[in-house]
Amino acid sequence: MLQPLLPFQIDRPHLPPASRPEPGTANPEPGPLNPGPAPVFVRHPRARRYVIRVRADGTVRVTIPRGGSTREARTFVEQQRRWIEKHRVRVAQEIARPRDAVAPDVERERRQRAKRDLPVRLLELAEAHGLRVDRVSVRNQRWRWGSCSRSGHICLNWRLAQVPPEIRDYVMIHELMHLKRMDHSPKFWKLVAKACPEYQAARRWLRAHGHDATEAPRAAPPGTSRGKARSPA
Repeated sequence: MLQPLLPFQIDRPHLPPASRPEPGTANPEPGPLNPGPAPVFVRHPRARRYVIRVRADGTVRVTIPRGGSTREARTFVEQQRRWIEKHRVRVAQEIARPRDAVAPDVERERRQRAKRDLPVRLLELAEAHGLRVDRVSVRNQRWRWGSCSRSGHICLNWRLAQVPPEIRDYVMIHELMHLKRMDHSPKFWKLVAKACPEYQAARRWLRAHGHDATEAPRAAPPGTSRGKARSPA
């Protein structure tokens, strides 16, 4: 999620492209997007919304929630056609962009420092907000800055050690607030705003310096009013 990607995935990210595969079976079906691979529709029993992700190879992955239908998923893809094509272009540009090579020993040292320092800071923030973290992992996540499980396991991208401290703290607070709410509802963002009043500036920084091209706005759950699709976390 510098960065690879989607900041949180809760997938910018989320991520895509995720650190762990989602349950479900994938069935490629013909879609309207052109050029590029046909969309891949995946049913996910725990998903609550339709979610579109654009992978690094340009593949469009559409998650169908429990109670959803492929027809509604196709409609959502059509509604997000411009977003999909825009981010396919961004992914292609990022792949083509030359990168400065980092010596293996330098990257190894950075990762070791991240594994040492990031958990300490996360636990400091958890204590400050009266929260308990059962487990902390620092990983080489390609599509997420961080993630939080219902069991209280928080995973952090080692590259957080390379970003400004206020950005690092925002990502950590974001994941910590998921210990209270496992969603991105207005109530969740109120928790984030209370714990990190400058979170909007941090989100803008992440979008400007990271690649949020892996997850599209989410549609409303099946059987509810769609309204306007929400921006990714």
